[in-house]
Amino acid sequence: MNFTSVTQSLGSGLVGALVLNTLHETVRHLRPADAPRMDILGERALRKLLYKADAPQPDKKTAYRLTLSGDVLSNGLYYSLVGTGPHVWWRGAALGLAAGVGGVLLPGPLGLGEAPSNRTPQTQVMTIAWYLIGGLATAAASRLWSLARQ
Repeated sequence: MNFTSVTQSLGSGLVGALVLNTLHETVRHLRPADAPRMDILGERALRKLLYKADAPQPDKKTAYRLTLSGDVLSNGLYYSLVGTGPHVWWRGAALGLAAGVGGVLLPGPLGLGEAPSNRTPQTQVMTIAWYLIGGLATAAASRLWSLARQ
């Protein structure tokens, strides 16, 4: 993998992460009753890590900003696995679906609570759909990047 491919993968992954987080933030304001609240899961995980590290707890606003930044970074790196080449659509769909299903199934066993991504059937469907859309947005960005280089 060369520098251009790495840059394309990371840049496309960032696009997917931004699309995902924009969906999450928009829908949680439009449909507060059943929108996925991955921000809450992220904040719980942050607070849990800080507690175990015996580090000070941030205020609500700082915790939200740290969580959102960490979410964009971690999802961007995850989506960068979509990569480049002829199979980006399949990889984007597979990685998006895997992340969405994980977002529904893993918070409970990780001790983060189930309600933010499992509150209603609509919440579960939206959680999976948003991550799938993020994966497909990554694939689209990678494909467009490849076409622009030709």
